[in-house]
Amino acid sequence: MMARALPRRPQLRLTELGFGAAQGGNLYRTTTDEEFASAVDAAWEAGVRYFDTAPHYGLGLSERRLGAALRQRPRDEYVVSTKVGRLLAPSPQDAHLRDSDGFDVPATHRRVWDFSRDGVLRSIEASLERTGLDRIDVVYLHDPDDHWEQAAHEAVPALIDLRDQGVVGAVGAGMNQSAMLARFVRETDVDVMMCAGRYTLLEQGAAADLLPAAENRGVGVVIAGVYNSGLLSRDRPPADAVYNYQQAPAALIERARRIATVCETYGVTLPQAALAFVRRHPAVVSTVVGVRNEAQAVETVRRSGIVVPEELWDDLAADGLLAVPPGRPA
Repeated sequence: MMARALPRRPQLRLTELGFGAAQGGNLYRTTTDEEFASAVDAAWEAGVRYFDTAPHYGLGLSERRLGAALRQRPRDEYVVSTKVGRLLAPSPQDAHLRDSDGFDVPATHRRVWDFSRDGVLRSIEASLERTGLDRIDVVYLHDPDDHWEQAAHEAVPALIDLRDQGVVGAVGAGMNQSAMLARFVRETDVDVMMCAGRYTLLEQGAAADLLPAAENRGVGVVIAGVYNSGLLSRDRPPADAVYNYQQAPAALIERARRIATVCETYGVTLPQAALAFVRRHPAVVSTVVGVRNEAQAVETVRRSGIVVPEELWDDLAADGLLAVPPGRPA
């Protein structure tokens, strides 16, 4: 599988398809240890070498499972990213309850927002312990939307110090918006940004701010949420399709169906086109897709390998279904 180096940290090469491990934290429903391990095995066999997790995902369960699945593999052959900003504080009084933040796990801990220097150091130490890895390759600030001052002036400098010491390989931020990511690129010394849902076949808001800023500053961009939480994940979006983690508006479902119709004329499915589209931009170094089991891993890799005719993008643009030009091959 092709891999692209981070322009500022060329020693780190991310495969063009990355493995998203939120499902390993029991996102929405239970995933068994065996299911998750088989997903990692299948992705690895297909050549995937970039794996993304976070403490937030299942209150540490995703990190523990991913670390266990990778532990016997050659450490220099893969890249792992995790995130800081949510510390996990023990909450034994709630252990009989289920987590209320979207993960089917016992509420044994509670998430505490903390983008302080101390919070960053504690978070990375805890992530190393949970994963059992000797180092974290990429560390993102996780959803610092309401914490710009502390994130920019405490968390980023702390991560840069760790990067300069060789404790981590690259630093950045991951968010569901593009404007603040672009601000991080312009105003701080980051290496890579993760943008979820704001540069997809359905919407291209990041093309107006994040992507040009990243290209100008030599910052890599990882695209997550490429299916917009599910709306682009099926060949033909159903009436109950999800967008941004909730019921999709009828107008967006109709737009996605129109895109699917154009795709079909070229023998391409909507999910295949969604994956191919985002990779065209030269600032994009990888696309992370959440995977729960072996079947999903195999299908995601298959979709990712489909070659999409160039004419498809021109037709979508001509029909007003692409808000911006689709970029150019990297």
